[in-house]
Amino acid sequence: MNQSQRFTDTVVFITGAGGGIGRATALAFAAEGARVATTDLPGAGHQETARLITENGGTALALDCDVTDSHDVVSALDQVVSTYGRLDAAFNNAGIEQSHDTIAELDDAEWHRLLSVNLTGMYLCMKHEIRFMTAHGGGTIVNTSSGAGVMGIAGQAAYAATKHAVIGLSKSAALESISDGVRINVVAPGVIDTQMIGRVSGGTEEGRQAMVDQEPIGRLGTPEEIASAVLWLSADESAFAVGHTLIVDGGQTVG
Repeated sequence: MNQSQRFTDTVVFITGAGGGIGRATALAFAAEGARVATTDLPGAGHQETARLITENGGTALALDCDVTDSHDVVSALDQVVSTYGRLDAAFNNAGIEQSHDTIAELDDAEWHRLLSVNLTGMYLCMKHEIRFMTAHGGGTIVNTSSGAGVMGIAGQAAYAATKHAVIGLSKSAALESISDGVRINVVAPGVIDTQMIGRVSGGTEEGRQAMVDQEPIGRLGTPEEIASAVLWLSADESAFAVGHTLIVDGGQTVG
């Protein structure tokens, strides 16, 4: 258990908590004393994330939630507040990758699927989280964008569009919400060693090396490194950061 207890009794809501960055962040919050609601699609692994938290002496509530469904989001948040009494922090991390297609080749259904999960899901979560937080004196929200949110990537136009949009959406929401005590920021990971990157790389050593080659630091990032950034953005140490995008990418977007 982490010696730091910055989040003792803080109630945290995490989407996309079934694995990768979401799971690492849920475990990190719990290790610092938070009560964590892990959410994801049914069967996506968030139940296991909650089990790992409780196995290590933490407190967790696993909830099925489709972030593209407003009713699902409200229902999950209602359950969090009815269980723990309030909502203090949220990490909106649910997202999907794009098939590698040029914009001319991209299927319309794929475009709408990416918008639905990566952007509409972010909008719905923030919309309702802000309302719940405002009712209980405020809170913090961190949204996951990407290195693709600050640069273009060939073959990833739809994904990049959604991740750029997350930053713009978050900036505007941050300005609207800070006077009500809700502080909103963004984390933009580079190439992180997760199942998603395994799929993007094609699951081959050559594909993995191609991903590593994108990183000036010479390796993939770890989910735990992104979790550390999310916790900082959620903690009192970052109280003056509002509408900020924290890029954690091994130098990928520097050039």
